[in-house]
Amino acid sequence: MVMEKISIIKARQIAENKGLKPGRVKGTDGVQFTKGNNDRLELISWEDFQDALMKRGLAIYESGGWMKIMKS
Repeated sequence: MVMEKISIIKARQIAENKGLKPGRVKGTDGVQFTKGNNDRLELISWEDFQDALMKRGLAIYESGGWMKIMKS
């Protein structure tokens, strides 16, 4: 499975189609996608999500509709 780096715009489209939202792991700078029903995560704006990715040198990769956050 080849993972392709995608833009935040494409990631947002995929996430919205799957019912996912951007989240931050409480008490950390870790970010991930969430359905919003996890007590360990707080929902954040897409702008905060993108800022967190850039600050940590991360990017979103996709393959076959699956997304993963990895070092860019």
